[in-house]
Amino acid sequence: MNASDLITTAVSQTFRSKVRTTLTILAIFVGAFTLTLTNGLGTGINNYIDDTVSSIGAEDVMTVTKPSSEGLPDPTAPVEYDPNAIAAGGAGIPGATVVAIDADDLDTLEGIDGVLRVEPTISITPDYIQYDGGTQYVTGAGSLIPGQTMQLAAGSEPDDGSDVLELALPEALVEPLGFDDAEAAVGQTVEIGITDAERQQHVIEATVSGVTEPSFSGPTITVAPNQALTDALSAAQNTGVPAADQNLYAQASVWFDPDATTEDIDALKDRLEDAGYSGTTVADQLGTFTAIIDGIVLVLNAFAVIALLAASFGIVNTLYMSVQDRTREIGLMKAMGMGSGRVFTLFSLEAVFIGFLGSAIGAGIAMLVGAGVSSVAGAALPDLPGLTLIAFDPVSIATVILIVMGIAFLAGTLPAARAARADPVDSLRYE
Repeated sequence: MNASDLITTAVSQTFRSKVRTTLTILAIFVGAFTLTLTNGLGTGINNYIDDTVSSIGAEDVMTVTKPSSEGLPDPTAPVEYDPNAIAAGGAGIPGATVVAIDADDLDTLEGIDGVLRVEPTISITPDYIQYDGGTQYVTGAGSLIPGQTMQLAAGSEPDDGSDVLELALPEALVEPLGFDDAEAAVGQTVEIGITDAERQQHVIEATVSGVTEPSFSGPTITVAPNQALTDALSAAQNTGVPAADQNLYAQASVWFDPDATTEDIDALKDRLEDAGYSGTTVADQLGTFTAIIDGIVLVLNAFAVIALLAASFGIVNTLYMSVQDRTREIGLMKAMGMGSGRVFTLFSLEAVFIGFLGSAIGAGIAMLVGAGVSSVAGAALPDLPGLTLIAFDPVSIATVILIVMGIAFLAGTLPAARAARADPVDSLRYE
């Protein structure tokens, strides 16, 4: 009996006891269904992170600050004033600051081994945004982190290489400002009010180059100016500020080798720390969030594995009963010259085929359910455009099926070994 005959025979014998085999396949189906669905959940959420949140910066850029030697203050205790400190937005903690980065710091950073380029991050605090003399709305101005890409509902990103003052308008401000839709806002001129150090308000006009979709990666009412508009707003905001205080920054962006390994990046962080700075990459910012998602998926996968282990006992029982029912048949096959190895292979193939059926059906139905859940989630979470809650990676699905088939094979080894050891004379005498 050649390999193709073994496979054909194993498949045909699988449903010799239809009820028993069907129940075993259903048990495998539960585990495979759960495993596929939970993996799809992790894939979907992590893909959304990659597509939206990961676009907050390039992988070869590090955000550098100069932390205070005291760290975060005790919110219940008074904090000593530091004239060189800049507010760090410490989640409402009074005195949460970093030491200002000045021109000397920028030179120091450029001299650190592994640093290719340094640029300060300019902080702008506009008062309002307005269109055509209409209602004035409070807004923020978030300069693009190097390497950032936007999720656009219409138009294009502001051009940093252009002398035209441009900005990307958040979708949340489209209708309040008086535009019919995102497309109608593109190309229009808006006014931004900003107050200087002398308490004088300046009004600067800018063109809307595009409209950004909402996401959880940042505030939904923050405009994104290009470099020309950033410079204009910064110049207006710094009117009346002493020249010595104008070039102080809360943070800077540091470029390093895009081919740097994790060890290289960690070594650069250590060198920055030795120099009195703190560096954070995009991976660091996303690490905690993705770790939580992966942890949840891992726990859910554990339940699926438990279901598969329970199903494996069903495979053992099914094949043991099959060996028992086919004792005389096994004796006849061995009497006709089939070796123990081929008998073992025959029953092992039956186990693998049962595992394949259960896992393939489970994965297929999980994909259908996942598509339905993702569709409902998309309608229920309009503030997260582009989210596919449950996404399926062909490699992951194939891996799940192979894992289940492997478990089925291992579960089938005991009854297959029993069949392989059967004595043909005793088997033919069996009643």
